[in-house]
Amino acid sequence: MRNPQSRCEGWTAQVPATLKDVAERAGVSIKTVSNVVNGYAFVAASTRERVEQAIAETGYRPNLGARNLRKGRTGFIVLAVPELDNPYFAELTGLVIGAAHQHQWTVLVEQTQGSREREQAVITSMGPQRIDAAILSPLAMEPADLLASDPATPLVLLGERDIPGPADHVAIDNVSAARTVVEHLIGIGRRRIAVIGDQPAKNSGTASLRIAGYRQALAAAALPGDPALVVPVENYQRADGAAAMDHLLGLPEPPDAVFCCNDLLAVGAMRAALVRGIAIPDRIAVAGFDDIAEGAYGFPSLTTIAPDKAAIAEAAVNLADRRVDPIRGGRGARNPEPQDVRAPFTLKVRESTTGTGMHVVPRIHNAAAAP
Repeated sequence: MRNPQSRCEGWTAQVPATLKDVAERAGVSIKTVSNVVNGYAFVAASTRERVEQAIAETGYRPNLGARNLRKGRTGFIVLAVPELDNPYFAELTGLVIGAAHQHQWTVLVEQTQGSREREQAVITSMGPQRIDAAILSPLAMEPADLLASDPATPLVLLGERDIPGPADHVAIDNVSAARTVVEHLIGIGRRRIAVIGDQPAKNSGTASLRIAGYRQALAAAALPGDPALVVPVENYQRADGAAAMDHLLGLPEPPDAVFCCNDLLAVGAMRAALVRGIAIPDRIAVAGFDDIAEGAYGFPSLTTIAPDKAAIAEAAVNLADRRVDPIRGGRGARNPEPQDVRAPFTLKVRESTTGTGMHVVPRIHNAAAAP
C-alpha cells in the first residue's frame, strides 16, 4: 500500500486514502469495499467488519459529491421554518438534520419569518440543480403558491396548514391534541377555561385547529363557550402571552384555567399571573403546547402537549427520500395521492395544572410510519 503522506521541503501533506488502500489493508476487492461504503446488505458480516476496520485505520472518507452525482442527487435538501429563535422550530431543525444525515444529505436551513414571499421563494427558486428536496413549515402560503412550485423538486409540508396540492404533508392531529389538554383541565375541575392564541386576521391553520379542539372539549362537557375567554394574539411569543393573561385577569370574572396555543404564550402568561401574586395552579391552571425545555424546567413546570418531533422529522425526511430515490419513482415523482402522515403526541401533565410534579398521559392519534 502506498505511503499516505508525502513530504516537500519540510512540510508533510496528508494524501487521502483511496478505495484501493482500504481494499489492500482489508484483503478484499475494491468492489467489496465499495459495497460496504454504500451500505449494501449482501456483504458478509465478517467481511464488513474487516473493511470497516480498514476504513478506520486508513482514515478513508467517501467522495460524497461523486457518489451523489452517480445517484443523480445534489446531496442537499432545504428546510424552511418560520422562526429559528422559537425553541420548537430550533429543536425540530436539529432533528431534521439528524434524520437527513442518515440519508447522507446536508440540510440548508432557511428562516421565512412567516412571510408568504419567502415561503414562495423556497418552493420556486431552488430547482433540482441545487437541491434534492424541500421541507417547509408554512404560515402564509396559499394553495396557488403550491401549484407554482417546481414539479421536479419534491416538497414536504410540515404543520397544520391544510394546503391541497402535489406535496406530502406531516403533522399531528392538532384538533385532537388541543381537545385532549382542555379535557384534562376540565377533568381537574376547571369550568371557566380561557384560550390564548386565536389569530383570525392571519388565517392561521395552527390557531384555528387548536381553537376548534378547545371548543369541542367545552361542548362535550356542556360548558358554555364565552367569547370573552378567547383571546387573540399577534404573535406566538412570550410577550403576547403575558399581555393576554393581563387582559384575562382584568375581566370581571377571570378564568380558572388557561389553555395557550403554544408554550411560549404559556410561559408569558404564567409570568403575568405570578407577578400579580396569583398562585398557579391553585387559582388558575395553565397549559401549553409544544413541550419546549423552557416549560419543563420553569417553576412551576408547564403542562403541555408534546408532539413527537423526532417522528415528524424522520417522516418528513423519509418522504423526501422516497420522492428522490430513482428506484421508487425518481426525482420529482408525484403520486396521484400525496402522503399525509399523522405523527403521535403526548399530554405531559406537570405542576402548572396539578401542583404535584409530572406524570405522562400518552395519547396517540392516526400515527403512521413514513414510507
